[in-house]
Amino acid sequence: MTRVLITGGAGFIGSHTADALISAGHEVRLLDSLSPQVHGPHRQRPSYLNADAELMVGDITDAVVVERALRGVDKVLHLASSVGVGQSMYDIEPYVRTNELGTAVLLQALANRPVTRLVVASSMSVYGEGACRTADGATVAPEERSLAQLRRGDWELADSEDRPLEPIPTPETKQPTLSSIYALNKYAQERMCLITGKAYGIPTLALRFFNVFGPRQALSNPYTGVLAIFAARLLNERPPLVFEDGLQRRDFVHVHDVARACVLALDGDQADDVLNVGSGQSRTIVSVAEDLARVMGRSQMTPSVTGKYRAGDIRHCFADITKSERLLGFRPEVRFEDGLANLAGYLAGQIAEDRAEKANDELLRRGLVA
Repeated sequence: MTRVLITGGAGFIGSHTADALISAGHEVRLLDSLSPQVHGPHRQRPSYLNADAELMVGDITDAVVVERALRGVDKVLHLASSVGVGQSMYDIEPYVRTNELGTAVLLQALANRPVTRLVVASSMSVYGEGACRTADGATVAPEERSLAQLRRGDWELADSEDRPLEPIPTPETKQPTLSSIYALNKYAQERMCLITGKAYGIPTLALRFFNVFGPRQALSNPYTGVLAIFAARLLNERPPLVFEDGLQRRDFVHVHDVARACVLALDGDQADDVLNVGSGQSRTIVSVAEDLARVMGRSQMTPSVTGKYRAGDIRHCFADITKSERLLGFRPEVRFEDGLANLAGYLAGQIAEDRAEKANDELLRRGLVA
């Protein structure tokens, strides 16, 4: 029987992947710090964790803890990470410590105790702006929008001659454009793992997750996935806050599909590569806020479109999943509408503290909102 260590395993994606691995006959050990921002102040084992999953409470930056967690382990899924573009722009040292130093500590331990497979969670944030097509039909990597452009509320992407660009699915071949500390962290994580894996003969795969949603996401964390942030607002009878004009496009993929992609990556033989994990579809942020309000029975809560821009945000990015389908056998199964209904059922019994406005005030105070 294969034993898998999931770092950050008590969290949103980790807990669902643990369920999927245990159902497939694997033994699972979880290493998690139970961060108060995600799990609350009491650092207790989450009630949703699979009873058959072993939980070790400890920090990914603690070499002694990591070495102990690796004992008897055959494969590793590295999910441990501080998550959030906005927060990463002012909590710089904690983000670098957890995301980059934590990965280095894990890799140092793996250099001494190699496993048969390593899968690391990366992020669509490494792309910066997603791929676009010009009016002439050429595929281009858009330039970052200037601060002057954003301050005048000119949100859309354009070429050097100010002609509009059409967003298209972003493939793994697009060069990274790192627009935030978080994006830099995730790119560093994937490169560190791929480099070390190749050097020590550990087959390694990096999965670039797009916007993951579903049950168990931390509702009181104002820097988690956008749907969870919107849900916290709606549970408190407040309208979702939407930046820019709300027409920015993203790719929303259900956590059950992401967990399945993780299992495919751990059980497969594809290595030394980077793969997108998304739905392959795009939706505007404002439409997603409206859809969530509707399934939660709060259609009257019209999204509040702020007309403001956050440092590190990009305009459009959604996944080209052709490579994942071909090499990993991954094809999303949960329709967005069904995923929203599943999320709404979970939310019906939840209480959330809405911290979105406080988080936005902090960004504004630091000049990170234009």
